[in-house]
Amino acid sequence: MIPSDTILLAVVIFALRLLNSAVGTIRLVILNRNRKFLAAVLAFFESLIFAITVATVVADLTNILILVAYCGGFSIGQYVGLWIEGRFITSYMSVNIVPHNGLGHNIAVALRNQGFGVTETVGMGRDGEVTTLRSVAQNKNLPHLLKIVHAADAEAFVSIEEARTVSHGWLSTDRGQLRSATELSEE
Repeated sequence: MIPSDTILLAVVIFALRLLNSAVGTIRLVILNRNRKFLAAVLAFFESLIFAITVATVVADLTNILILVAYCGGFSIGQYVGLWIEGRFITSYMSVNIVPHNGLGHNIAVALRNQGFGVTETVGMGRDGEVTTLRSVAQNKNLPHLLKIVHAADAEAFVSIEEARTVSHGWLSTDRGQLRSATELSEE
């Protein structure tokens, strides 16, 4: 039988490690957005929680329950941190599309009809003139955007990268309406 104080300690270690890991994940997202002061404050609390937790675990490395709680808290904390980012932190992605067989304008029209802002640029590719498309969308709207692109051109080349800062221009809202990027970034 496992003593109740050991079970309680394992639950506390699990909770602290979960919190530590989630804070660390969110801190990295915030640091990537160049919010240095907030990232520094989170780093302080992250390291404080880590120090308390690791000191408790290292005191008795033979206690398997405590080790499992520590490792489980870390892994679940990663998931929770990413869930928090997806749910509460608005992130924007820059989507570059190189359509196949001259379908660029058709894809741009389809995206605009669904509320996405799109810029068309004519360029030269290996095989001649191409129309490239660029759009910035909220991360949560990417699946819808990609579905539109691939429905119009299953062979389109698509590259996606995080947009650290967004200002001016037009972005799609959850309701498929275009709003000023400046308005959305202030919310």
